[in-house]
Amino acid sequence: MANTWGYGAMTNHFGDVVGHSKAIFMIGANSAVSNPIGFKHFLQAKDRNNAKLIVVDPVFTKSAAKADHYLRIRTGTDVAFIYGLLHIIFKNGWEDKSFIENRVYGMDEVREEAKKWTPEETANVTGVSAAQIIQIATLLAKTKPMTVVWALGITQHSTGTSNTRILPILQLVLGNMGKKGGGCNIIRGHDNVQGSTDMCCLADSLPGYYGLGEASWKYYAKAWGLDYKWLQDRFYSPKWMNEKGFSLAKWWQGVLQEEKTYSSSPIKALWVQGNGITSMAQTAKVQEALDKLDLLVIAEPFVNEAAVITSKQDDVYILPVGTQFETEGSVTATNRTSQWRTKVVDPLYESKTDHDVMFEFAKKFGFYDEFTKAMKMKVVNGELKEVKKEFTWPDDAADELARIVKTIGLGGWTAKRLREHQENWNLFDPISLEGHGKMKGQYYGLPWPSWTTKHPGSPILYDVDTPVSKGGMGFRNRFGLEHNGVSQLPDESVSVKGSKIKGGYPEITKDNIEEVLGIKLTEDEKRKIGTNWKTDISGIIQEKCDEAGVCVYGNAKARAKVWTFPDQTPLHREPIHSPRMDLVRKYPTYEDQKNNFRVDVRFKSEQMAQDWSKEFPTMLVTMRVVNLSGAGMLERTSKYLSHITPEMFANINPELAQSHNIQDGDMMWLHSPQGTKIKVKAQYSTRVTPDRIALPYNFAGHMQGVDMSANYPEGTKPYAIGESSNTITNYGFDIITQIPEFNAGLCKIVKAEG
Repeated sequence: MANTWGYGAMTNHFGDVVGHSKAIFMIGANSAVSNPIGFKHFLQAKDRNNAKLIVVDPVFTKSAAKADHYLRIRTGTDVAFIYGLLHIIFKNGWEDKSFIENRVYGMDEVREEAKKWTPEETANVTGVSAAQIIQIATLLAKTKPMTVVWALGITQHSTGTSNTRILPILQLVLGNMGKKGGGCNIIRGHDNVQGSTDMCCLADSLPGYYGLGEASWKYYAKAWGLDYKWLQDRFYSPKWMNEKGFSLAKWWQGVLQEEKTYSSSPIKALWVQGNGITSMAQTAKVQEALDKLDLLVIAEPFVNEAAVITSKQDDVYILPVGTQFETEGSVTATNRTSQWRTKVVDPLYESKTDHDVMFEFAKKFGFYDEFTKAMKMKVVNGELKEVKKEFTWPDDAADELARIVKTIGLGGWTAKRLREHQENWNLFDPISLEGHGKMKGQYYGLPWPSWTTKHPGSPILYDVDTPVSKGGMGFRNRFGLEHNGVSQLPDESVSVKGSKIKGGYPEITKDNIEEVLGIKLTEDEKRKIGTNWKTDISGIIQEKCDEAGVCVYGNAKARAKVWTFPDQTPLHREPIHSPRMDLVRKYPTYEDQKNNFRVDVRFKSEQMAQDWSKEFPTMLVTMRVVNLSGAGMLERTSKYLSHITPEMFANINPELAQSHNIQDGDMMWLHSPQGTKIKVKAQYSTRVTPDRIALPYNFAGHMQGVDMSANYPEGTKPYAIGESSNTITNYGFDIITQIPEFNAGLCKIVKAEG
C-alpha cells in the first residue's frame, strides 16, 4: 500500500528556463516557498531574458509578489481557465497549426470544447476577469518560447488528472513542446519525489511504471533471477498479483471496511516508512483506522505523527531509521537527473539505514536471498547470469536498476557513472547541463532517458531536432498505430534528426524489429532477444536501435484525448464541495466510482447531497510555509525553524474575520462538511480575499482541539505542534489517481470562546 502521486515529470529543466524561456506561466505552484532554489532560476530568467512571470493562484503568494501578472483564480477551476485562454488563441488563429497538424492527435475535440469558454463564461466560473483572460492569452501566444510550471495546486483536486492534461495541451497548441525554453516544468517539493515515483511508491505499478499484468511480473521475475511461481505464491491468491493495492489516500477505508469488499481481508497492519501520514487528507479517518489496527510500525528518524494521533496503546513500534546523511546512494531530482550522495557519518546510536531495516525484515520472513539475488547478477553476452556470491551496497543496487528499468531509460545510470558526476560536478554548465573536459558529451545527472552507458541523457524531452544519441526523440508510441481509422504516427515532416527512419514509427518489438529497422537478426540474437524493448534483458533491441538512430519507444503523435478515461477530452467539473450550486448543476462532477484501488469513491452523491455552501460558506485553501515541508516532522524539531511559525494559524482577511467578531490573534474553530473541526489562530492577511481562508498543512499533534502531545515518546516532542489542516480537508479524490482534493473545499468559521 503506497502512493506517490505523479504531477508529471519535467520535460525540460531549471537551467533551460534560465537560458531560453521568455515567459513563465506558473499555475497551482508557489515555488518561492515550496522550491526556493527553483524559484531562483525563474528570477534569473526575468533578469537574463526579460522573461515575463505570470502567476495564477487563489492566494497572493510570495511567488505572486515577484510576478509581472497575477491572476486570482477560484480553486478547482483550472480546466475552465485554460479553455478560456484556448478560446482566445483559437479564435485569433494564434495556435501553431503546423505543430498540431503534424504532431498531435485529437485536437479537434479540444477546439470544440474551447468554443464554449468565452471570456465572459470563463470569468464567471473562475473569478478571473475577462480582460485579464484576454491579456494573458495574448501574451502567451505571442511570447515564444514559453514554459508552463505547476505543482500540487494543480494535481490535488477531484479533477487533478484533467488539470495535468489540459496544461500540456496548451503547450501543444502553442507548439512549445520539445523546444528549449518551453515544455512543462513540474516542480517537486522534495529532493527524491521523482525518484520515489520512478521506483514504485505507487499501488498500481511495478518499478519504472511497468503495469501489474502477467508479462510485467514475468519480466521482473526473470530480471530478479526468481521463479515466477515463487513470486506468485507470495500473494494470498494469484489474482491479487494483477490488482491495484490500496492507495495512500484511502488506505484507512481498507481498515474500516466491515467486510471483504474488494480485497482478501481488511488491512490489519500498517508499516510507515518515509511518509508523513498527517500530510494525507481525512485525518480523523486516519486516526480511526490507526486505532483499529492490530499492528502499527513507524520506521523513521523522527517520530511520525501516526504514532501520536492514535489512541492505540499496544502494538505500536517506532524503529529508529538513519537520515540521508547516514547512508549512500542516488536520488532523482525534479528534472529527471540522478545525483549520487556519499555517506557523511555512520548511523548513530541504535539506528539502522532504510535498506538494513528492509534486509532484516526479509531475513525474518525468509526471503532475504531472493530479495537480494538480483544485485549479484549481470548481463553477460546478452544473457542474465549470477556472477558473484556477495553484493556491494549501494553500487550493485544502482546497477540492478540500470539493468532492469528500461521504460524510462535508466540503462545509463550505473553507480560508476553517477559517482563520476558527483565527483566532477564542477565540469558541468548549470544552464545547459553540458559537461566539459573529461565529462564532455554528457549532461549533468544523466536526465532520463539515458538509454545506455554511452548515452549522455536527455535534458529536453520530445526534441526531434536532436539525434537520439544526443538526447533527442519524438513522442512515445503507447496507444497503438491508429485510432478511429486515424494514424497515430506522424509523416516524414516529423523525423528525428539523424534517424535511419523518416517520419513516425512504432515502438520496437521482437516481431517488428527486422521490418522496421530493415535488418536481419542472427539466430543467436533471435534466441536471446526479449519480447519488446521494455523487457529485452539482452539489450539487443536497444543496440540495434542505437545503430539506426532510432528511439526504442517509437515516434508517434501526442494525443490530446484519452479514450480510456471518463473524460476523453478534459472538462471542467465543479469541486465536490463547490461554493457555486448554480455551476454544480451546469458542470457536475463524475458519477460515483466503484472499486478504484479496492475502494468505492463518492463523487456526485456527495456533491449533490445538499447545497454545502449554505452551511459552509467560506472557501478553504491550503498552502506551504517555507520553513516547513510535508507534515513538518523534521523541521518542527528545530527550535530555529519552529520560531518562524511557532503555532498553527490560518490567513484570514480582516473583513471576513470581523464579520465573525474575530480579532487578529484570536482563536477560531474551522468546521468541515465531514463534521470535523480544528482550532487555529486567526492571522489577519490581505493575501486572501474575504471569501476564503488559507492555512498551512505542516502541523500535527493536536486533533480537533485535543492536545495529543502526551503520546510523544520522552524527548521527541517537536518545538511546534498544532492542528493538522487535513483534519478538515473536504472529502474528494481524483477519479484516476485518487489524489485527495486538498485544494478545493469549504468550511465554516466560528469564534472560539475563552
